[in-house]
Amino acid sequence: MSPLGALSQPGRPLFADAAGDIAVSFEFFPPKTEKMEATLWESIKTLEPLAPRFVSVTYGAGGSTRERTHNTVVRIQRETILHAAAHLTCVEASRGEIDDIARAYWDAGIRHIVALRGDPPEPGKPYAPHPGGYANATELVAGLKKVAPFEISVAAYPECHPDSASAVADLDNLKRKIDAGADRAISQFFFSADCFLRFRDQVAAAGISAEMTPGILPVSTVAQTRKFAALCGAAIPDWLDRLFEGLDDLPAARQLVAATVAAELCAQLYAGGVRQFHFYTLNRAELSYAICHLLGLRPKDEPHERRRTA
Repeated sequence: MSPLGALSQPGRPLFADAAGDIAVSFEFFPPKTEKMEATLWESIKTLEPLAPRFVSVTYGAGGSTRERTHNTVVRIQRETILHAAAHLTCVEASRGEIDDIARAYWDAGIRHIVALRGDPPEPGKPYAPHPGGYANATELVAGLKKVAPFEISVAAYPECHPDSASAVADLDNLKRKIDAGADRAISQFFFSADCFLRFRDQVAAAGISAEMTPGILPVSTVAQTRKFAALCGAAIPDWLDRLFEGLDDLPAARQLVAATVAAELCAQLYAGGVRQFHFYTLNRAELSYAICHLLGLRPKDEPHERRRTA
């Protein structure tokens, strides 16, 4: 069966068979300004009724957003019904410093860490471990498990991490992270369903049984997406440039195209048996919400008394 499978029957609407039997998670970044903070919290409010498994908050290169990440994660955990996950990297910090950060998260009620090696603080420079720090994500996962019994997610690269010597070496690295105690891997974004489905098969063939969750990036602009892709090794197909050509000054049209591209990708993944999705929201709710809706996910009614308060 083709990747579209049951969702591509001739004459049948693309999402007619989407049953809402999916689990989702959302990623945010810590806001820099009051306006950005307002946008973030409006997005959180919009996406909260979809009852995601968790929402994660990113961590800037070199720990540049450490305090803002901590404040955002703790506020989500305290003031919403959501389960917040904090990103944590190895960059520019000793083992003791990272362990202290992890303990502070545990004490604040955070039980989920997204453990990453991290990008160099200066773009273009090769990664160099901190002399007294965790050398890589595998060591970080093992260290976090010694601090507390965190749920841990790690990164996976369907198109191979730029620093990996080969796809086989990349899979070996992923296996080491899972063997060190990670519970799941969240993939970097991609634009071909076949790319992820092949990767899923390769992961299984390598003896890795942990959940592989595809990361979905609804494109805001191709230029911005290219910047992200350069860091994670994702390929930008030529057809994506063509679809967004001429839309720089037409934000509403650009958003419709972005939703269409991401929704079709998710439909193909769904037809390939994928039921977990992680959305890189860029702190905007509309595109991710629309795609979840197309896949049949609807808001859950939550009792008011379940909402956490400060």
